[in-house]
Amino acid sequence: MRPERPADPSGRAERTLGGRQLAALLPDPSGLRPAYRHLAQAIGDLILDGRIALHVRLPAERELAVALDTSRTTVTAVYDLLRENGYARSRQGAGTWTALPEGRAPRGVRRLLAAEDTAIDLARAAPGMPREELADTLLRVAPQLAAHAHTPGYHPYGLPDLRAAVAERFTRRGLPTVPEQILVTSGAQHALTLVLGLLCAPGDRVLVENPSYPNALEAMRRARLRTRSVPVTDAGWDIDVVESAFRQAVPRLAYLIPDFHNPTGCLMPADERARVLRAARGSGSWLVVDETLAELALDVPAPPPLAAHAGPGGAGQVITVGSMSKTHWAGLRIGWLRAPARLVTELAGQRVATDMGGPVLDQLLALDLLDRSDVLLPPRLAELRAGRAALCAALAEHLPGWSLRLPPGGLSLWVDLGEPVAPALAERALDHGVRIESGSFFAADPGLFEQRLRIPYTTPADTLHEAVRRMAAALADDLAPPSASARPRWVA
Repeated sequence: MRPERPADPSGRAERTLGGRQLAALLPDPSGLRPAYRHLAQAIGDLILDGRIALHVRLPAERELAVALDTSRTTVTAVYDLLRENGYARSRQGAGTWTALPEGRAPRGVRRLLAAEDTAIDLARAAPGMPREELADTLLRVAPQLAAHAHTPGYHPYGLPDLRAAVAERFTRRGLPTVPEQILVTSGAQHALTLVLGLLCAPGDRVLVENPSYPNALEAMRRARLRTRSVPVTDAGWDIDVVESAFRQAVPRLAYLIPDFHNPTGCLMPADERARVLRAARGSGSWLVVDETLAELALDVPAPPPLAAHAGPGGAGQVITVGSMSKTHWAGLRIGWLRAPARLVTELAGQRVATDMGGPVLDQLLALDLLDRSDVLLPPRLAELRAGRAALCAALAEHLPGWSLRLPPGGLSLWVDLGEPVAPALAERALDHGVRIESGSFFAADPGLFEQRLRIPYTTPADTLHEAVRRMAAALADDLAPPSASARPRWVA
């Protein structure tokens, strides 16, 4: 059994950020005046962004000075300013740890609270639910809820009827499934966290895409896992690289989003899915497939589950996670995972330690909505197609120098600004009433995608047009403007 690491001032197990790691995230101090203030501001922004986790031990002053090629005096001043502003805490002779200033919230939390301010919210790629639809569903399930009132209401595996409905949907999509293979969770993120907690130990290698879903990456950081990334470009996955990564890293687990990938929108072809399955099986790795966007096919047929490409009995180490958040409403907090029945039992046992089971009402609502998906989903897809077209038109009008590849499904565009100004633009845009995330927020490795923005098309067309107009104004006011002669480059 490994000895417990030393604790930071908060009592948590210590995690350390190396000097080179931190330097890779920071600007070159040689051209900054005063350098220590710019560096301290950059570190504070990284902490609020979540790109540097809380309660992480910062490198020693001498180590960071060498990595930045600056004086130790400068680094001392940086750490002093971080402590003064609440971004760091120190203990004499033990080190300095990242912290959160009083009254500030991490960007991930601020993003979830965006509805509480008046800014146009483009940070969250999640549609709302029509009021009439929710009201009608509540009326439909009220008698069923009353029928459950005499029971304790604990269902650690999920309501049996809901498990059966999810299993039947997998079967209809080409992956034969029984209810015993389904665990209902509080969203897909809950499912992933349960899987990481059961299958992985601190220090284990996990394979991830780059870019990827930020909350999944953060869950891995908090579990103290070592990530190995493989790129996803506008052209999709380089499966040769993915296969090589499985052979070389031999990861304990791989996390992939093959269906309208978040944030790039790419869809993995069938032959590549089969190769990924063979590569994972060859390295003995568990494969976690995030299907939260799989049903949001706008221009192509909805793909079958990746695990269906394994053939009969060939998906023994594949875990598929999904949820209602993107297709219906994130407020339900209903997700699920499909896995071998034995693993589902073990995950349910782990779940009970922190969560005795999801709310019965939410599960009944989810069951009714799933039963009516064939009626409810087509209008939702039509709205998304209209939103996508409106967003493309607004970008072509106001920001013609930006480029993108039109995704065949999903909820957002992965836009190339042509220069690494996205982090600064995201900050300036908030002053103009638009909340949006820089592409760097989706990076598995530091310093990437600063020329990218993920822009959802889940809001009404007029709102999208106004948001793009405001972003153009923010770009013109505070940043170098895009080339006026550049032509829009839409790639189907």
